[in-house]
Amino acid sequence: MPRFFITEEQYCDGVITITGEDAFHIARAQRMAVGEEIVVCDTKGTTYTCRLDYIRDDIVKCTPLSQSEGNTEPPLALHLFMAWPKGDKLETIVQKATELGVASITPFSSQFCVKHPKDDKLPRQLARLARIAEEAAKQCGRSKLPEIRTPLSFGEAIQEMAQCELPLLCYESEEGHTLRTALEGCPTMPASIGLMVGSEGGFSQSEVNEARLAGCISVGLGKRILRCETAPLVALSGILFFAEL
Repeated sequence: MPRFFITEEQYCDGVITITGEDAFHIARAQRMAVGEEIVVCDTKGTTYTCRLDYIRDDIVKCTPLSQSEGNTEPPLALHLFMAWPKGDKLETIVQKATELGVASITPFSSQFCVKHPKDDKLPRQLARLARIAEEAAKQCGRSKLPEIRTPLSFGEAIQEMAQCELPLLCYESEEGHTLRTALEGCPTMPASIGLMVGSEGGFSQSEVNEARLAGCISVGLGKRILRCETAPLVALSGILFFAEL
């Protein structure tokens, strides 16, 4: 069944109201009719099976028939910190990271970033990334949307990531630890993992040192140098292998 996400304000007095593009999609693209059913997810991970009661291009009303706690989320919170890459690579990363179950994606600027966000374009860029994440979440059947966070500086990102139970920095020159050894070294699966990935140029040695001083663990992802859009997907997949498979 088609899947949609709502905010708390859209569920009132036993009726769920859907507006905007989602309403238009139900009415026009899906050509759904009154009496058909859809799946609706709220911000807390609850999934509702709903009956369509009223359909117009700009507004749809439906009644929940049943509800359940979503079972498609990972058993831990994955927080991706991604240095700004060139071009539209971040859009691909957001899409695939959403499919892999991240709880949040935080862009940040580092020493070797070629691209830096411009203040006048940032709101539009973040809105587009949020739309990409929502479409990916619908497609893969997630019950929660990942948070697309406001960009941070490298120092701010390090401090944020250090709050995770297991903060990991992907570093291509790391020889002492791999992602596997870092995960196998945990007595139990952490409740939250922070994953930091650099841009095309990776991280400088001073940045790696700063991260280590903040409590982050630098890990390697194998013997090959991965592209910045490949590294987070490999790392997230490796974590999910330990956590879910």
